[in-house]
Amino acid sequence: MQNKDRNTWSWGFTTGAENWNGRLAMIGFISALVTELLTGKGVLHFLGLV
Repeated sequence: MQNKDRNTWSWGFTTGAENWNGRLAMIGFISALVTELLTGKGVLHFLGLV
């Protein structure tokens, strides 16, 4: 295991990248759910794609 500073950015499948991916996915899911609850339409209908 490498001893790296936690604030440095490294490319690839790192723990930090996976944490951010998970956080952003949760925000996107909640946003889609709130949009559907407020408008009564799914996200694709709301955006006019369907």
